[in-house]
Amino acid sequence: MRTNTTKAKLAGGEVVFGAIITRYSPDLVEIFGAVGFDFVMIDCEHGPMNLDQVEHMVRAAESFGITPIARIPDHTESTILRFLDRGLQGIIVPHINTAEEAAGVARAARYYPDGHRGMGGGRAHDYGIGVTRDESTTWVNANVLVIPMVEEVEAVQNLDQILAVPGADVLHVAASDLGQSMGFPPQAEVRQVMGEVIPRVRAAGKSVGVGGNNPADAAGIAEFIKLGANFVTVSSQGLMRLAAEDFRKRVDAALQAG
Repeated sequence: MRTNTTKAKLAGGEVVFGAIITRYSPDLVEIFGAVGFDFVMIDCEHGPMNLDQVEHMVRAAESFGITPIARIPDHTESTILRFLDRGLQGIIVPHINTAEEAAGVARAARYYPDGHRGMGGGRAHDYGIGVTRDESTTWVNANVLVIPMVEEVEAVQNLDQILAVPGADVLHVAASDLGQSMGFPPQAEVRQVMGEVIPRVRAAGKSVGVGGNNPADAAGIAEFIKLGANFVTVSSQGLMRLAAEDFRKRVDAALQAG
């Protein structure tokens, strides 16, 4: 069974980086693993991937040593079970606004005694080969990452209660939906709220993510990290666009240099 290296790095005080992939693309998963990213966020909230495709992307992640995490479309127990049974090592769960919702997700993602996830003997348990039920369930409980998203004003208002929930490993703050929940104020106001939430989460002993980052805004991402963010997601499409623009600029500069 596989160690969740991203969870281990967070426990060791490291900052981890993940690429958001919104289309079925096992090769992109492999590329980001080869480049040295810590995890991929397979976006099944906005992306069109089905469960079979998610499983193939998980296999790609396993082959290149990068942690497979999915943003799932909702926080029902049946959704959590079906995604995690594909072998994912973490779930990012949108629109978690109360402690009760966070606790429900944490329990649904883990087996007894930490939760009540439905038992299965598939690939998440190495098909039961060479491992007992107790060994595999204990291993999964210890290695799964449960990541509720703080992306609405209600979640910010309930932050202290959500932080008290055991098993909610990372709270992921998303600028776009948070801004919408605030009524689309100037971006500076959204960043101010994020700047208040991030240190509160870290002070409570949990990891905190920042999502919706523009890869061209390295200074802004660095500021969030300085405030305590240690789980950073960035768009794979944005990264490719940035690389393409940089390539054209360097070629043009070389031509002008003669």
